[in-house]
Amino acid sequence: MIKVLIVEDDPMVAEFNKRYLKEISGFSLAGIVHNVKDAQEFLEKEQVDLLLLDVYMPGMNGLELLQSIRESKIAVDVILITAAADTEKIQKALRLGVADYLIKPFEFERFSQAMEKYKNKSALFEEKQVLKQEDLDERILHGEQRPSEDLTQTLPKGLTQSTLQNIINVIISKEGTIFSTDDIAESTYISRVSVRKYLKYLTQIGILEESLTYGIGRPVYFYTFKKDKLNQVSMYL
Repeated sequence: MIKVLIVEDDPMVAEFNKRYLKEISGFSLAGIVHNVKDAQEFLEKEQVDLLLLDVYMPGMNGLELLQSIRESKIAVDVILITAAADTEKIQKALRLGVADYLIKPFEFERFSQAMEKYKNKSALFEEKQVLKQEDLDERILHGEQRPSEDLTQTLPKGLTQSTLQNIINVIISKEGTIFSTDDIAESTYISRVSVRKYLKYLTQIGILEESLTYGIGRPVYFYTFKKDKLNQVSMYL
């Protein structure tokens, strides 16, 4: 398991990051701290593989922590999750070797992509002590998965395997009930717009049955899960 430390001063944002992380296999939460000082103390005592790091925090900021980590040669990777969107900070972070850079606000789908990409790289380093050029090209430098694992290539553009799996898990839990786009969005922490794309696709391939209800305000789409058709999507999961 990849051990993750969340470094975020806003407790609500930290909780969202924690919930997002819980949805992705292969990662375990090592802890949550709310400032650089506590993060430094945590890293001195505990083994951590990955930091989910904010930039803007009281006292020292996240980039200063990142600089300190690199100077101290601490063996930990960093993904920045921050509202800092100016090119100077982004460029500095990239030069300091961040694994990814997520600008708030972001969707679960983007978070999932960052974590899956990191997990794939970590798996490669564990599997092999010497790498070939094609290993670097396919799984690190170009950020692609191995062909045997690239199950999302036949999904419609804009849909990912990890998000589809997340939505399917919630849908299965709602077997026997009628649910809406909002119901799925609230359970997955994914935006309504993104959820709607996945539900539309699942309807097209027969997993869901869709009905439209007109009431006060905008029309609402409701769905029922057709369990016997689940094999239609099993190739992607």
